[in-house]
Amino acid sequence: MTHPIVGHRWTDYYNAVAGRPPRETLLVALAEFEMEQEPTSPRFAIDLGCGDGRDTIELLRRGWRVLGIDAEAQAIARLRNRSGIYHEQLETRIERFEQLTFPQNVDLVNASFCLQFCPPEDFPSLWQAIVMAIRPGGRFCGHLIGDRDSWASFPHLNHHRCDQVTDLLVPFVVEWLKEEEHPGKTALGTEKYWHLFHIVARKNS
Repeated sequence: MTHPIVGHRWTDYYNAVAGRPPRETLLVALAEFEMEQEPTSPRFAIDLGCGDGRDTIELLRRGWRVLGIDAEAQAIARLRNRSGIYHEQLETRIERFEQLTFPQNVDLVNASFCLQFCPPEDFPSLWQAIVMAIRPGGRFCGHLIGDRDSWASFPHLNHHRCDQVTDLLVPFVVEWLKEEEHPGKTALGTEKYWHLFHIVARKNS
């Protein structure tokens, strides 16, 4: 089966989502951080699958340092060319999930609607790397697709049952977990059945 977004379709996708606000999962995570004591230096986030910066921009606006990572060179170019970017607080990499090496003691790993694109055979090591990168008390926020999602039929994408998501989150205190399931459309207007897990979780101390 063909990848749901390939080639020039990424350009169409970036155009379709341009100007949209940050994801709710990120906003919930940031609200949790803001209830904690203000750090003496800027907090540090990794934005996985950052695209053209939908979430990265919000992190930078709030004074965070951000490492934005995306496999698409076009995404990184669009991010770096956005107006109002605090370039001194932003680092970017063009890398695939299965090739990533993470910094350690990260305050937040944000992964909005991107982890499904990690090949299934590489997902366990990617998830372990995410867990290890986050400092105790730091957070993960993002999404996983469920086993009833339309994209679960693509063998090169990963998906998870509810009990598998629970197992993945054992190293964390779950602060927000919302399961969403309904027919709908993609950003490109394609009919799709959505089965999603929206996650905000704090790593155990």
